[in-house]
Amino acid sequence: MSKLTAQDKFLDLSDYGRPFGKFFANQLKNTRFTPIHVTLLFGISGLIAIYCILTGNYFAAGFFIILKSGIDAADGELARLKNKPSYVGRYLDSVFDIVLNFMIFMAICYVSKTTFWFTLLGFIGIQLQGTLYNYYYVILRNKSVGGDATSKIFEYKSPRALPGESQKSVDILFKIYTVVYGVFDKIIHSLDKEAYKVKTFPNWFMTLLSVYGLGFQLLIIAVMLPMNLIEYIVPFFIAYTLFIFVLIGIRKVLFKA
Repeated sequence: MSKLTAQDKFLDLSDYGRPFGKFFANQLKNTRFTPIHVTLLFGISGLIAIYCILTGNYFAAGFFIILKSGIDAADGELARLKNKPSYVGRYLDSVFDIVLNFMIFMAICYVSKTTFWFTLLGFIGIQLQGTLYNYYYVILRNKSVGGDATSKIFEYKSPRALPGESQKSVDILFKIYTVVYGVFDKIIHSLDKEAYKVKTFPNWFMTLLSVYGLGFQLLIIAVMLPMNLIEYIVPFFIAYTLFIFVLIGIRKVLFKA
């Protein structure tokens, strides 16, 4: 099952890892590997990237960051190939993402002259950016007839476990998910409370929005590191956060609920 129907598909600048993800998933579809195994693998790739940042090997760090994005696309693809959607997999994927993002920023802080509080502000910024992207994207997915509705626009309670997964595991991961993402969700929802009422978003707007997708954010970091621009990564993402108000403004003016 595709995340979106044909008419709702758009050029997602953050999803450059999808071709590799599909290829990798197809190699695993007849094996015992599960989507959760793939999620763990992208976590390992992210940890290697962090180690490379700490040791000053920025070219390798960039490579493993991009590889992480490719593997990240494979877990969902494998779940669709095996027709085994999973809330455990979805929440675990999201929790891994935010933990790795935090660790990447802290590694950058450690090896650069950027202060801790400035780095923390940059991390908050990158999470708000990603939350805006996910907010609009999930709205589109839920209103796309036949699309993937595993993700919900508003998640107030733990969902019922799908076949093959434990309700207890779903409940635990849901609680962790709401703790680490809850504040960011509330901030973005408060900035654009009416967005979920919009029938759809045009493809060009979603493509513009995709510059806030995690894959694109990581690509920026992966490019800046080997260019010896590590001192500018955190300041860039702080300034980049201001674009949130531009995107929300476009939504409110052009696509009214």
